[in-house]
Amino acid sequence: MSRPASLHDAAIADLAGITARHPAVFRALPPARLRSIALFLAAAGLLGYGLWRLEFAPARLASGFGQLVHFLGLMLPPDPGSWSRALLVLRGLAETLAIAFLGTLGAAAIALPLGFLAARNTSFNRLVHFLSRRVLDGIRGIDALIWALIWVSVVGLGPFAGVLAILTSDIGTFGKLFSEAIEAADRKPVEGVAASGGGRLHGIRFGVLPAVLPVMAGHVLYMFESNTRSSTIIGIVGAGGIGLMLSEMIRTLEWGAVSFIVLLILVMVMAIDAVSGRLRAALIGRR
Repeated sequence: MSRPASLHDAAIADLAGITARHPAVFRALPPARLRSIALFLAAAGLLGYGLWRLEFAPARLASGFGQLVHFLGLMLPPDPGSWSRALLVLRGLAETLAIAFLGTLGAAAIALPLGFLAARNTSFNRLVHFLSRRVLDGIRGIDALIWALIWVSVVGLGPFAGVLAILTSDIGTFGKLFSEAIEAADRKPVEGVAASGGGRLHGIRFGVLPAVLPVMAGHVLYMFESNTRSSTIIGIVGAGGIGLMLSEMIRTLEWGAVSFIVLLILVMVMAIDAVSGRLRAALIGRR
């Protein structure tokens, strides 16, 4: 107990010297604390400005909830109106599912080699790595709805434009996810291939690819589930699928048909989520 006490007494005796040698520690507000306070005030100011600029009002929000309850009442019970319309809805759902599947599969196939070029440990050189990253960033920076508008203008209305929109949008996302998975792969299999006399391509084929394929497949399954919802939205701009029919039902105030379509979309997404969850578990070795 004597040593800590003596150190404490020595520190108290030399307090002026310690303060002179470490002034930042003894300030009332250290620089790190000042930066934290400044960032908090800036965020609070930005939040307040956003609420004011967007005319946020609790009264409008409360009245909006009341209107939402009214619309939900109009949507019950779900009713397609006729068997012929129900068949058209099911056909639109099948088309939406096909758009999501083909777009996701095509994007994954194209993004696979791009992911290897964009990964630091498998790219040819720094220039290729940099350019690949920037191309993927540029593609990913444009939303699927914008790509749908572009492809509708290029190839016309219909599901083909929807497939191209999903495909183009997902190339950037898959490329980034694939490259990060490749960079995080264990280097020991690659070193083992090199020690056995294999070249760089052999190391990628037999060392990196088997390790990252389950991760990539999990990303593809998740994006397929997400694209099922996205392909519903892009259909509103004429890119095929159930979205256009849903938009028409809303414009004509046929709320029973709207709730019927929304209910079927939810069921489809839940079914895809259950199946993809099982497949992802199987890929990583869980039952």
